[in-house]
Amino acid sequence: METESEPYVRLASLRQLHQVMADMNTARSLADTLQTVADGVVNALGYEMAGVNLVRPDGDLVVAAFSGNSAAEALITGRVGSRDAWDRRLGMGERWGDLVFIPHTEGWVLDDDDVPQWFTDGPAPRFEDEWHPSDRLFAPMYTPGAQGGSCGELLGVISVDRPRNGRLPGAWGREALQMYAFQAAIAISNARLRSNMQRALVRLEREQQALRASEESFRQAFEYAPSGMAIAEMGGEQHGRILRTNDALCRLLGRPASAMRRYAFSDLVHPEDIGTLLRTSAEGGRAELRLGRRDGSYVWVSLRNSVVADAADGPRFLLTHVEDIEERKRRELQLAHRASHDSLTGLPNSAELRSRLGARLCRRPAHALESLDAAYGHHPAFDGPTGHGFDFAPGAESYDGYDHHVHTVAPEGEQDDGTKGLAVLFCDLDGFKSINDRFGHNAGDAVLIEVARRLSQGVRDGDTVARLGGDEFVILADGLGRADAEDLAVRLRNEIIQPIRAEGRAVRVGASFGIGWAHCGMTADEVLKSADERMYVEKRSRPKQHRRAG
Repeated sequence: METESEPYVRLASLRQLHQVMADMNTARSLADTLQTVADGVVNALGYEMAGVNLVRPDGDLVVAAFSGNSAAEALITGRVGSRDAWDRRLGMGERWGDLVFIPHTEGWVLDDDDVPQWFTDGPAPRFEDEWHPSDRLFAPMYTPGAQGGSCGELLGVISVDRPRNGRLPGAWGREALQMYAFQAAIAISNARLRSNMQRALVRLEREQQALRASEESFRQAFEYAPSGMAIAEMGGEQHGRILRTNDALCRLLGRPASAMRRYAFSDLVHPEDIGTLLRTSAEGGRAELRLGRRDGSYVWVSLRNSVVADAADGPRFLLTHVEDIEERKRRELQLAHRASHDSLTGLPNSAELRSRLGARLCRRPAHALESLDAAYGHHPAFDGPTGHGFDFAPGAESYDGYDHHVHTVAPEGEQDDGTKGLAVLFCDLDGFKSINDRFGHNAGDAVLIEVARRLSQGVRDGDTVARLGGDEFVILADGLGRADAEDLAVRLRNEIIQPIRAEGRAVRVGASFGIGWAHCGMTADEVLKSADERMYVEKRSRPKQHRRAG
């Protein structure tokens, strides 16, 4: 074709071009299609060399096929040129329709960029329309369907080198290359589509095989898992209802599978743990809680949730893994108890006492709230959980960081004014040192244990009896008036002074009590110091003979 004078083109050349285009569309694979495109430029359009640069998913272009020179093919096939460098090339030179021609007078600036390139050797051109060895001609390929071709997305670029007649292509040659690039883009797109469809079909078949194998594996893993497994409904009125359980879960809860299907986990969870269950996410949620056994006891378990679908568009179910953590939880509770309780008496220790006391107190004293009411007025919109009219920040539900905090107040004056508060009774044993000195530390330990028992029996459920250290004990009793607290101190003292059996003998100890009152604005140490000081005042005010042990 390149040897024919334009506009005269032999019918054989047109047939050859038509055959090459047909071959592009019947190639068996994408790789064959790309190579056919490159070969067609050489065999049908009459160029000495041609390369097909294909746009990769990352945007750069790779030399996917080459034709016309085996040495050049081995050197640059598979090499990558950056998208920026290619955009630069396609934006310069002369525009021949959709083609880009960069003459040697301009192309020298591209010699050192990262686009793979090959130049033929030859003398400098003697005529104006003669091809120079450094001339460059590119035929961009755009995705089909766009108006005008060049408006589409760049699919790749056909690069050609030196027509065989040594002349720059004329109108017919340019039109033929542009038409060829357009048809090549269609062929490459179709080949990609076929390739993707073939891969999808293979992948689908593999996925179906894997799904069948997975379903069988899941069934076996579910049935024979060493820990509990359950499938429950997700969503709707029956949300959470157990549909299926494995043997391990039935054994753990002592319930047959037929009975388990009558329950949801919310029916089996310990009442104190229902909030934990409700807060557990359906997808990837974890929780540690207690589940009820058939005999009425509870077992600590770890729940781990995941969501599974019955089919691609089918209903979703909740898969729950249930692990027995009773032994671990028991050890954790034992360790926590040891860290917060006195090893001798079993009472809360000093750190636990301060923690419980500090949890009731906030930095702002209760009387400051009354000042806020007086300063800003009372309005229901600003009522906190205590009924005080203090002003929260917009949307806040707490004050000083305490959610729904009920401020602790204390009776005022020495007379009982009817105010109920948090009484702190500081107890110090009288005569305890002499028991240690006379009868030994074993006898002293026995006395401390018995005193702890008597104090614990002498208070209400919910009150705290703690051992502060040595022979000092502290009682936290909430909701007491001044007279109530004094009566409690008298009753506890009367219990303590009763004879105590220690090392085979009866001994006596006395007790001095100091009553302090906790209120917001105080620290736990300040409250204990106040009660301690009152205890020493009470100890000094009593006759010495009434303080000694018998």
